[in-house]
Amino acid sequence: MKKALLARLKSGGFTMIELLVVISILGILAVIVLAAINPLEQINRGRDTASRSDAEQLLSAFERYNAFNGFFPWQEDANDVTNIALDMQIVNDGWLESGNTCTILERLSNSTTVGCVGTQELKDAFVTRVNDNGGGSTGTVEARGLYVYYEGTSGDNVYVCFSPQSNAFRNEASIRCDGTNTLPTDLSSATTVCVDPGTDNAAGEDGIDMICLP
Repeated sequence: MKKALLARLKSGGFTMIELLVVISILGILAVIVLAAINPLEQINRGRDTASRSDAEQLLSAFERYNAFNGFFPWQEDANDVTNIALDMQIVNDGWLESGNTCTILERLSNSTTVGCVGTQELKDAFVTRVNDNGGGSTGTVEARGLYVYYEGTSGDNVYVCFSPQSNAFRNEASIRCDGTNTLPTDLSSATTVCVDPGTDNAAGEDGIDMICLP
């Protein structure tokens, strides 16, 4: 009876020993693959991809706000012509418009402050994430924060920058910084975007070139 059952098991599929051998081989292959992958690099690359996406969304919100209101969210109103330029301003809830009443993130999302109108260009979850990455209202530089640069002249682009954490994104930033005439003219004056070793970028990281969009 036992022999008959074993014969039937063999004819129907793998034996227990064969299954153990296959599992062992798969385990060895998994170890080889994991050994070839740097998990920290993968984590940092994921963070950089998220930062790029956040920068794109923030830029789009700035453009929509300006198109509808006729001024940028960091200006007090359309008559404010002296507070347009920004030099690597960190994005968090400590960043106020020039009248020092409303936070920029509040203007772009839901406002709970009397006298401030939120346009709901950005979702609350997005604002919370960007604010946390930017250190909240501490006003300190943060490695994972977003930074805004704008020279303030008509025709100039608004840039949102971040300090890359992965080698892949750092190489991308270095290629742009080290090339000839690869930085746009309306970004080339930003002294904390492309930096040499021994010099901190806007996020306080030594010798790390920043990625700026668009």
